[in-house]
Amino acid sequence: QVHLVESGGGLVQAGDSLTLSCANSGRTFNNYAVGWFRQAPGKEREFVCAISWSDDTTYCANDVQGRFTISRDNAKTTVRLQMNSLKPEDTAVYYCAADLLSGSYYYTHAYEYDYWGQGTQVTVSS
Repeated sequence: QVHLVESGGGLVQAGDSLTLSCANSGRTFNNYAVGWFRQAPGKEREFVCAISWSDDTTYCANDVQGRFTISRDNAKTTVRLQMNSLKPEDTAVYYCAADLLSGSYYYTHAYEYDYWGQGTQVTVSS
């Protein structure tokens, strides 16, 4: 059973940092690739970053590369999204997603993930 819970959202100012966490109800993410997506009002849900299961290979979208980092804790129970140098255009609801995908692979499209969290709001003021 996969039950994802995001936390860490909030209201920050431009240039600030924020860390989002995604947990699987205390269970590990064994053999699951995990991705972060975001959706701003009136826009499609878009890919942010993803991490593979086996070797923590990561990939982030171009507009967040160098500012956002995805990582997994050693116990593989939590995936974090460290967001630095936040911009007003980063404002969105951020979602954690997971899917069974072993190896050093990950997905970058929302339709490829079967499990989703409820989302956490990130608001960046200018």
